[in-house]
This record gives sequence, structure tokens and C-alpha cells, in this order.
Amino acid sequence: MFLENTVNHKEQFGWIEVICGSMFSGKTEELIRRLKRAKFAKQKVEIFKPAIDTRFDDELVISHDANEIRSTPVPAAANIPILADDCDVVGIDEAQFFDDEIIKVCNDLANRGVRVIVAGLDMDYKGNPFGPMPALMATAEYVTKVHAVCTRTGNLAQYSYRKSANDKLVLLGETEEYEPLSRAAYYKAMLRDRLKQMDVKDAQQIDPSKPKE
Repeated sequence: MFLENTVNHKEQFGWIEVICGSMFSGKTEELIRRLKRAKFAKQKVEIFKPAIDTRFDDELVISHDANEIRSTPVPAAANIPILADDCDVVGIDEAQFFDDEIIKVCNDLANRGVRVIVAGLDMDYKGNPFGPMPALMATAEYVTKVHAVCTRTGNLAQYSYRKSANDKLVLLGETEEYEPLSRAAYYKAMLRDRLKQMDVKDAQQIDPSKPKE
């Protein structure tokens, strides 16, 4: 359970918080909640997101339930330390889209006394660890994994199933392209996709009386 530690009384070091999970799990909503609390406490807050993420707005970070907070789009992680000077809290959304430089950036910020809050997908659509997220989770003091609800079983969902045939690793999208699935539903869906690619007929459509060609 995450217990929000907002003030560092004894040391000059900050820390890293990672919020991870699948699509539609509330990652950005939780990020915005923590950042707005910090702003309410009169702390100096800066929020960053990758410049390629223009789904809702060029500058705003917007959750699926329409919560929003103004951010600074950056083309690379190396831009963040320059723009985060004298900050108490730095928020980073969609961290999986940054290169591995984001790991050093987050640790350097924490080492100089900044509270760093990072949100991102922990797995890509193939179910593999996504970009720098594993290393960020390993070096963070706090990791919060949030879950969506599986659209097919109603159980907790941790996978982001891609409904389109596009096989690019980075594909920005919403409910038209992605669906949150539980482990069981995800692997059934992936198996069906593989069978389609192999052009395998359903077992009930195969007539055993016909000779094989």
C-alpha cells in the first residue's frame, strides 16, 4: 500500500514513485491526484510528458475520466532536468515512451532532493516489459500497480490487448485500438490471433471424412 510521504525533514535527498499498470487502469488519474495535492500544499510542481503523446491535447495531461493538469511536452528525457530547476515535485506521464535516459534523469532529480512521480505502462501490447519501466520500478522507493477491469471477464485486468492488426510497438490509441484484459482473457485472445495468422480452421469446421490434401 502506498503511504504518501510528502515532506523530507531529515535528508536532502528526494525519492521516486512509480505508478504503473495497463491501459485504462487509472495511472494518469493517480498521477494527477498526487500532483494536485502537492500544488495545493504550495510546492513547486512541474509535469512533463513525451512530445509524441498528443492524443487529448498537446500540453495537457488528461486522464480517461477527464481530469487534467497542464504539462510541458519534451522530445527527450534529457530536456527534463533543464526545465525542472528549483522544483519540489516533478511528474512524468507516459514514461514508457522515453528512452533509457529517463532512468538517469529520475535518479539524478531524486538525488538532488526532488520528489519524482512517474506514471507509465509496465507492459506493451505483447505482454513484455515496456521500455525503461522495469528499471524505474527497480530503483523507485514506492511502486503502485493499478488495474483496469477486464472487459470480457469482469476480473482485474493487467494486460493492454491491441485490437488492431498494427504491429508497431508504439501506437497511440484509446478504446478503438486497445482493450484491458485479465490474464486468462488476454492469452485466449492472443491464441485466437495466432490461429488467424496461421489460417487454421476451427476444429468444428474440419470434416475428418475428407482426405488430407
